[in-house]
Amino acid sequence: MKKFLALVLAMLMVFSLCACGDGGESGEKVVKIGVYEPQTGANGAGGKQEILGMQYANAQNPTVEIGGETYKVELVYADNESDTAKAVSAASKLVAEGVSVVLGSYGSSVAIAASDTFKEAGIPAIGVTCTNPQVTEGNDHYFRICFLDPFQGTVHANFAKEQLKADTIYCLGELGNDYDQGLINYCKEAAEKLGMKVITESFPKDNSDFTSYLNNAKKAGAQAIFAPCSIQYAQLIVEQAAAQGINIPLLGSDTWDNNTIVGATKGKDVKIYVSTFYQEGANPDFEKGIKEWINGDAKNLENNGGNDMLAAVTVMGYDAYMVALEAIKAAGSTSPADIMAALPGVQYTGISGDISFNDIGDANRDSAVIKAANNETGEWEFVAVQKAA
Repeated sequence: MKKFLALVLAMLMVFSLCACGDGGESGEKVVKIGVYEPQTGANGAGGKQEILGMQYANAQNPTVEIGGETYKVELVYADNESDTAKAVSAASKLVAEGVSVVLGSYGSSVAIAASDTFKEAGIPAIGVTCTNPQVTEGNDHYFRICFLDPFQGTVHANFAKEQLKADTIYCLGELGNDYDQGLINYCKEAAEKLGMKVITESFPKDNSDFTSYLNNAKKAGAQAIFAPCSIQYAQLIVEQAAAQGINIPLLGSDTWDNNTIVGATKGKDVKIYVSTFYQEGANPDFEKGIKEWINGDAKNLENNGGNDMLAAVTVMGYDAYMVALEAIKAAGSTSPADIMAALPGVQYTGISGDISFNDIGDANRDSAVIKAANNETGEWEFVAVQKAA
């Protein structure tokens, strides 16, 4: 019996070592890309839109050439449920599936929480829209294609001062949330350097009533409210601000770039400005193709919020997939270690712009798109390309 068990364990070890690039029953060579994204929870809507970009990229580019051979690219999914407590188990699922590289996550907190799991497994990860500096800080295995929160927070401070002529800004975020609190801190630092008064408050997790916070901002004489929080909270803030007649401009971070949020402004007296990675209309050919693909499948349309409005995170998901393919081709291997070694040298011109990495794996990006909600149409309108300086 002991000999039998030993043989079984040995066979399992062989299978696990061969997982990356395993051809399966058909003999087809396969490379697996892990999709570590929220599909449920507070950021589920944004995660689904980010995944749509990866799925469209996979539909357009279903194979990759590795060492002269064609490999099918398989997307393997793990729902982190927008929850740091679920992050490790979701990441562990991808490790067990034998993925060669991971994409995600929408939401910095869950990316940070799962980082060590990917690190210990030796699997590289490419952050798509997780903007907190801690994602890549001290982590040779984590890269990202988006701008960072110190930059994004400064962009909002500059916009409030220059465009809104604000001298007082009110900042609101979820208590204990790395993403929210990090952005508030960076905005506060930049705003105070510009001579602005900054008031900060935090709300508890799962809060649904924001009227007291909004009234606090009004009482303080704020000319701008910066609330870098999840889609779930953002929609409530928008609706409650409109209901209370509080027309102080609302400044949202990249998480606010969602059609459910802009749709909530239609017919309401509320002003919203968001910082994001892409504005619809910048690449008509790409947009035509992806919109046809979204409209061609009821599930895709549902995951995009019920219409074909193109979110910046969807574009970023597409670009992240393509960057992963470039790294796999450069590595000439399905080995996670080889792909990790190839990633620093990857340069790719994506839909969202030129993508390359600095010495700690962060994207070389120096500008953000600012867009505003049109209250009549319920759609986003381009405002400006804003730099931090």
